[in-house]
Amino acid sequence: MSFGDPNNPYGQQQGGQQPGYGYPQQAPQGVPQQGYGYPQAPPVQGGYGFPGGPTEMPGGVKAARVMLFVIAGLQVIGAIFVALAAVAVNAAKDDPTLQEDVQFQQLADYSGAVLWGIVVFAVLWGVLAVVFAAKFGKGGNGIRIATIVFGVITAILGIYPFVVMGLVHTILAVLVVVFVAKSDGGAWFNRQQQPQY
Repeated sequence: MSFGDPNNPYGQQQGGQQPGYGYPQQAPQGVPQQGYGYPQAPPVQGGYGFPGGPTEMPGGVKAARVMLFVIAGLQVIGAIFVALAAVAVNAAKDDPTLQEDVQFQQLADYSGAVLWGIVVFAVLWGVLAVVFAAKFGKGGNGIRIATIVFGVITAILGIYPFVVMGLVHTILAVLVVVFVAKSDGGAWFNRQQQPQY
């Protein structure tokens, strides 16, 4: 072992320099520092050692959340109108002049049952929209996929009657699908969740 060998870390320093006791030696400017042969760890971006993701809900996802609440409100308004129609059908069924018309009575019974079924469906669909919107803050990719499916079905159901409410439903549902399916929406729903204690 040669004490003058420049590759020997335990050998004498050339030029009679003494290492600074307790201080690491500095590399000359422009020369990268050596770290004992191990690569430097990447910086931690998120909390608790998890990789980072968006820390604030993107604007498109916020807009989709608001649109889901609007869809729920429209569902409630539609349910009220359909319920009023069901009450009107039941009132017409009790009209004494129409009591003897058997076909009308059967049609009224069927129509009343269908209308009340639509009321229940509309209310449940509105509740589902509120549940999805409420889960946007902490929900994962499952909420994203379920919201996309919900939006597609809502858009299809809004096309059939194609009245003003149906058109509004279709437009809002398509926008919800677009905003949630975009890349920033995917990054929001796929972000690493912090553990709950």
